[in-house]
Amino acid sequence: MPLAPDAERELVVLLAAGRATRLPGKLEREIDGVPLVVRAYRRFAERFDVAIAAARPFEARVAAQLPCPFVYDRAPDRGPLEGLLAACAALPAARFFAVAADVPNASAQTLDALRAAWRDGDEAVVPAHDGRIEPLVAYYDRAALQREGEPALAREAYAVRAVVERLRARFVE
Repeated sequence: MPLAPDAERELVVLLAAGRATRLPGKLEREIDGVPLVVRAYRRFAERFDVAIAAARPFEARVAAQLPCPFVYDRAPDRGPLEGLLAACAALPAARFFAVAADVPNASAQTLDALRAAWRDGDEAVVPAHDGRIEPLVAYYDRAALQREGEPALAREAYAVRAVVERLRARFVE
């Protein structure tokens, strides 16, 4: 289901491309009969447009429960930064929420708090706790992320944290 172009649109990009080496296929595994990625999608779909950034298509039984656009990695094994940048290139949002699909406690209220913290001039709003940041549950300016992220990928520097350090980021507890 394609999204109409809209420079003011916000959307949630669920990051679902991880290799899950400790628990292969975890996003397709069911909890109480519902695949983990479907649970994540449903948490946000009532309030936001949602797209999924994935390395490859999900099993048909899972994909059938995800009526949203999919964006696939342009190159394998480049981590979440690849998924974020593939979404930036393909989706018509000026800003977006990045949410790792396996983060259990991210909610629409979490995203509301990130948006509320945004100020003019910001290029990202990123949660911080115990001296660490969480760039995979954050609010990003698409153009800024592309500006700093594409050169990082070209240098084979795949850490989203390092890209965030190059943005005008606001950190919130």
